[in-house]
Amino acid sequence: MPQPKLDTSPKVSDEIRKTTCYMCACRCGINVHLKEGKVAYIEGNKDHPVNRGVLCAKGSAGIMQHLSPARLRAPMKRVGPRGSGEFEEISWEEALETAASILKPIRDTDPTKLAFFTGRDQSQSFTSFWAQGFGTPNYAAHGGFCSVNMAAAGIYTMGGAFWEFGQPDWDRTKLFMLFGVAEDHDSNPIKMGLGKLKKRGARVIGVNPIRTGYNAVADDWVGITPGTDGLFILSLVHCLMKAGKIDLDYLARLTDAPCLVNADEASDEFGLILRNEAGKALVIDRRTGKPAAFDGAGVEPDLSASWRHAGFTHRPVLHHMAERYLTAEYAPETVAERVGIDAKRIRAIAADIARVAFDEAIELDREWTDFRGVTHKKMVGRPVAFHAMRGISAHSNGFQTCRALHLLQIILGSVEVPGGFRFKPPYPKPATAHPKPHGNAQPGKPLDGPHLGFVHGPDDLLINEDNTAKRIDKAFSWDNPMSAHGMMHMVISNAHAGDPYKIDTLMMYMANMAWNSSMNTSGVMQMLTDTDENGDYVIPNIIYSDAYSSEMVAFADLILPDTTYLERHDCISLLDRPICEAEAAADAIRWPVVEPDRDVRGFQSVLCELGGMLGLPGFTNEDGSQKYADYADYIQNHERKPGIGPLAGWRGEGDEHGRGAPNPNQIEKYKENGSFWISHIPEDAEFYKPWNMAYQDWAVKTGIFDAPTPYIFTLWCEPLRKFQLAAEGKHRRSPPEHLKKRYAETMEPLPVWYPPFSDADERFNVHALTQRPMAMYHSWGSQNAWLRQIHGRNPLYVPTKLWDANGFAEGDWARVTSPHGEITVPVMHMAALNENTIWTWNAIGKRKGAWALDEDSPEVTKGFLLNHIIHELLPSKGDGLRWSNSDPITGQAAWFDLRVKIEKVAAPKESMPSHPAQKSPVPKAPETVKQKVGS
Repeated sequence: MPQPKLDTSPKVSDEIRKTTCYMCACRCGINVHLKEGKVAYIEGNKDHPVNRGVLCAKGSAGIMQHLSPARLRAPMKRVGPRGSGEFEEISWEEALETAASILKPIRDTDPTKLAFFTGRDQSQSFTSFWAQGFGTPNYAAHGGFCSVNMAAAGIYTMGGAFWEFGQPDWDRTKLFMLFGVAEDHDSNPIKMGLGKLKKRGARVIGVNPIRTGYNAVADDWVGITPGTDGLFILSLVHCLMKAGKIDLDYLARLTDAPCLVNADEASDEFGLILRNEAGKALVIDRRTGKPAAFDGAGVEPDLSASWRHAGFTHRPVLHHMAERYLTAEYAPETVAERVGIDAKRIRAIAADIARVAFDEAIELDREWTDFRGVTHKKMVGRPVAFHAMRGISAHSNGFQTCRALHLLQIILGSVEVPGGFRFKPPYPKPATAHPKPHGNAQPGKPLDGPHLGFVHGPDDLLINEDNTAKRIDKAFSWDNPMSAHGMMHMVISNAHAGDPYKIDTLMMYMANMAWNSSMNTSGVMQMLTDTDENGDYVIPNIIYSDAYSSEMVAFADLILPDTTYLERHDCISLLDRPICEAEAAADAIRWPVVEPDRDVRGFQSVLCELGGMLGLPGFTNEDGSQKYADYADYIQNHERKPGIGPLAGWRGEGDEHGRGAPNPNQIEKYKENGSFWISHIPEDAEFYKPWNMAYQDWAVKTGIFDAPTPYIFTLWCEPLRKFQLAAEGKHRRSPPEHLKKRYAETMEPLPVWYPPFSDADERFNVHALTQRPMAMYHSWGSQNAWLRQIHGRNPLYVPTKLWDANGFAEGDWARVTSPHGEITVPVMHMAALNENTIWTWNAIGKRKGAWALDEDSPEVTKGFLLNHIIHELLPSKGDGLRWSNSDPITGQAAWFDLRVKIEKVAAPKESMPSHPAQKSPVPKAPETVKQKVGS
């Protein structure tokens, strides 16, 4: 019988175009297959340094993101009440003229009246450059509510942190510990790395109240009590120091552990590092027994020696560490009940760390020369590596907790060594190499410098003479002095309250602040629509750009529609958040692999046009004409300083890399090379980067540094001590009286642990957390036809203890109450969960009318947010002050401090609260989303 002829190898595409994924922040390389000019299929690029061909569900589903029915179609202006979603389409000419007519009077009279904040847009070096040219001090991105504690703690301590700053030495690590890592961050590289570890038989320990994803495949799961990670980490430090299992040679040569601390209590510099006239930190040189600059040629810092001078004994940092961490306060038996981990288990984990670090040390036969001119014949590695993210960062004690984890790595000698944690270029950089924040706004002029940066004491704060904040979010003020990423979560609340002042225009890009990117979601929506006694909106103008019909779109007055990531130019730059790996510098582009079929423009190109219309410096030529035709023009021709631009590859005539003149064909060269550029670090420079002169020279050649910038790690955080001194009256500036006690308790120069601020209310004794699922990223995934099949709804997961105590059964619902409000949601039993913690997936619950979803979709009826019961402010203390629900040092939003009560209730028709439907500016999605590409 004749058999049918089957085409077992059908033609996938007519053409393949290589670009960079945008379905999360990994920035993987992708091959986009086209048929007849339409996207047919997306796969990973096997040559790309980030993912090496691996692509996750999000990346593969990018085709559905590109075809989403929720895509905005044209510029729009509001015609109904704010929040209603009633718009009419307008031309780009009218949209740009409207925006310019709003923005120009602000710039000419008072630039502070513009608050310009962006979401996870991956172009912050560009958007901040535009805001600086405009002259407003009020600019930041999403980092203040994401993971600034992790980033800032890492930079202040060792010059970088996890994820975009560095990675484990996956090929050599023998023991890997994760703290507070959900599945959405760095997912492909971590999955690939875990695969390597499993293949080699290395051990993985996951520390997280929730056992999902990476923690589910870990060899050991530590279900810690939320907010106590710092206490657990410092208990490990206690055990290691008590056992003598710390790397004394590493601490002496490469850190401030031997640096002398001023012991004169009467001095205005009491508790600061002693320095010579050149400002160099002092150590005792083992060769002479006398003080010497830490970086002097051949100096051998002595960890044990103190210096008796003028009646005071100045001791090294390590002595202060021993005094603090060897006390019973951090003993496993003391902390066990609070952290929810048995004392024997804490000791066992510490013993395993010590055994692997010291008994299984690695030696590479690679000669290298350090910054003191000493040549070492080998590179010694401690094969213990750590990784952490938002789970330990998003607490009111998160900054000190993250510092504690970096302290743990450093005392082991496991940073920038074989088998340990390795930095990714352009990191590491000391905190002093970064700019300081600027906030002096003047009518018609650019800001006096970059908005964000790293303060080193009270002199760097952005405050007025009366101690009030210069920024609308109060970043870099006495309230949160070291808020390196700004405080996006406070912008709307402060603008609504007029504290510290009123604004005229809120301009946002890809920041869904009316829904899942805000704490106090229902309250924020009210703030956006509130009117004053004259009937005018409290926030007069809202300009918003997004590619999709998100919840935030309905609250804007003017919509500037963005493209999808397959229709745009983008730059993943060394000036911003590059795609580097530990062994190489790299950057990448996106480019329009297809043209939009709608009247939309990339927001960065729109800023180029607005910059020209407003006459912003950097965006206009000498004759006043627009300098950059679009974002692609900017990417190729902008120079941040001579020879340094957004892209490092193929500069000059096309054969220069790192440094060189602009190349008008640069983007084409990237496209010819898979849309990325990479430069590998020489083998003798791959490790010990902060101290290795071969790396420092390579970094200068590559354009990362202008000159070699070696430095030592700082376990003793002097900026914190300087703020304490100010609170003690030993500085010309002093914080308000109500903050002084908080400074004393939280701003210790050595890492400490203090209870999260939410612990004060004992009525709410259950911890409530959120995690982002591996298949979703922010809001975007819930409109995606493929990803919705993985996560269409989100239950509240309840541990066995609470499940049984409340008599829950499958299909039940619960009322969850916090000091701020309540929600009613479906519940599900989960055994692998801290016994006093409930949790759910974030970013799945949606408001009716948004994202082109049906009003009866599961995301609307059974999806929900914990955000409704989290507040951007702490409960009133009765002192008339607005205390931010954030880390007191950096201002990071304390999402994970949420404490609640839970009780069983009758099942409602849908999850509560249920907000009325917004009118969608785009048609509802068809019953079936389909596209046939090709014949």
